[in-house]
Amino acid sequence: MRKSFLLLLVASVVLCARAQIGWRNDHTGIYNETGLMQSWPADGPELLWHFDGLDLGFSSVSINGEKLFVTGFTDAKGYLYVLDKTGKLLNKVEYGTEFTGDNFIGTRSTAIPHQGKVYVVSGIAELYCYDMQTLKLLWKKNYAADYGAENTKHGWNGPPLILDEKLIIAPGGPTHNVVALDKTTGELLWSSEGMKGISGYGTPIFLDDQEVPQIVIMMGDHILGLDPTNGKMLWSYAHTNRFSEHPNTPVYSDNCLLFMSAYGQGALMLRLTDGGRKVSPVWEMKELGHTMGHVMKVGDHVYGPGNRTNWYCVDWQTGEVVYADNTLAVGNIIAADGLLYCYSEKGEMALVRPNPEKFEIISKFPITMGTGQHWAHPVIHEGVLYVRHGDTLMAYKIK
Repeated sequence: MRKSFLLLLVASVVLCARAQIGWRNDHTGIYNETGLMQSWPADGPELLWHFDGLDLGFSSVSINGEKLFVTGFTDAKGYLYVLDKTGKLLNKVEYGTEFTGDNFIGTRSTAIPHQGKVYVVSGIAELYCYDMQTLKLLWKKNYAADYGAENTKHGWNGPPLILDEKLIIAPGGPTHNVVALDKTTGELLWSSEGMKGISGYGTPIFLDDQEVPQIVIMMGDHILGLDPTNGKMLWSYAHTNRFSEHPNTPVYSDNCLLFMSAYGQGALMLRLTDGGRKVSPVWEMKELGHTMGHVMKVGDHVYGPGNRTNWYCVDWQTGEVVYADNTLAVGNIIAADGLLYCYSEKGEMALVRPNPEKFEIISKFPITMGTGQHWAHPVIHEGVLYVRHGDTLMAYKIK
């Protein structure tokens, strides 16, 4: 009886974990799906449904169980939408004022569902915690008022990192540079001064395979490694650009961290040494530096968009450019079932084979619904490809 109970418990935990999709799945952009289509028809995979009316926004969809979460912007207000997997609207709540400070108006940060709660960060740097079932507001934090933060030039973006009972956020500023909150109550657990600079627009990652497990975060002017138990800074490395913004989540593999920034800075690889207590530079490359497209490591190579027009394949170890190709407009990238999914800024969704010999597009189709920029990162879950384009969320059958 006890053995059966334990097996059932383990199975439930695994199913729960598989049913939850956050920012780029688990921050890596890798979706652990199998049996997906290895090519698409000329006019694209079957469109299962589409939901119109999200209004302005660049945030991706997130998933918990049978519910989809996505944010949108109307009349300077932000809204959290909850849909089911048929595209039916289940609930909607206004969470507050949104960012209107530049030409690219719309929600930015992906909502993060987790253990009965949903965390939303607005473009004006306010963090909201909602009950997942009722959308009742449980608590909120204002990064400026509560932590002395200064907003980024293009509005706040990075969703929090959930680590055990902690919610890790990076407000920036001279005192509460990076902080850990109790994910249930919002209570401050620890605060780190870091390097006292402004925030970097992105989201942290957690490394658990070093002798010293750590949080890694790109702030505006430095990359930081922090002890998750108390916020103590383990190491820092100067890295910035003219806007002090770094939206792309770091890529970690083989004791190395790859950071990609835009605005002329490009890519930087650091190697962790001394059990994770120190870092040393490995290589830099100016061309691999898209604003928000991210990169994917497959085997010994990195695939991703560059500053302007090219998709790059780069040697992971050396930073050497293997090829640069402009067949497809640059955009963002995820991976699943051995293939790359590239969503271009001109609205083409491409299925690409990770091939160090050439940029090999297997299939592609246009995203014709929706409005504005094609900036939201696509999501794959249970054989469905979710694509958000401005006011429209689309679901395509790819299995």
